Amino acid sequence: MLDPYFSNKYFDMVGVRRKARIVALKVLYELDCSAHQPDKIIARLLREKPLPDEAADFAKSLVVGFLQNKNNIDNVIRRFAPTFPIEQIAPIDRNILRLAIFEILFDNRVPMKAVINEAVELAKSFGSHTSQKFVNGVLGSVATTCVDQTKQHTVIKKSEPV
Repeated sequence: MLDPYFSNKYFDMVGVRRKARIVALKVLYELDCSAHQPDKIIARLLREKPLPDEAADFAKSLVVGFLQNKNNIDNVIRRFAPTFPIEQIAPIDRNILRLAIFEILFDNRVPMKAVINEAVELAKSFGSHTSQKFVNGVLGSVATTCVDQTKQHTVIKKSEPV
């Protein structure tokens, strides 16, 4: 489990949204490594380290959103990290990517740059010495492609006859 990495000292120092992301990350990590039920995991984690209602709801929405879009999100990881089979990516890195890709492509409540920054910070705190570069590289490619597609879509819409 990730508990040694989620020390009380670190958890107490970070903002509420990051705490929600940490809880969501712990849920996804545990789901990856066990057959536990997501609702039971999140309930237990929120009992252990309560969050304000808004942050707890945010954490829950990240988990539910990922679970609803898991196949699509994992396909995005496969597309943007083709030399790394998803099953061989370190579980912590895989789940940081999953959360961030959900927020970037499906959730849209947080600006893309902020999501990437948060993911890199999680990778620095909980991943290996190479995690932050890997996470930043994959998410940078996802972001660039998304921005390019959005611009292209806007250009096409503007150039279409009315």
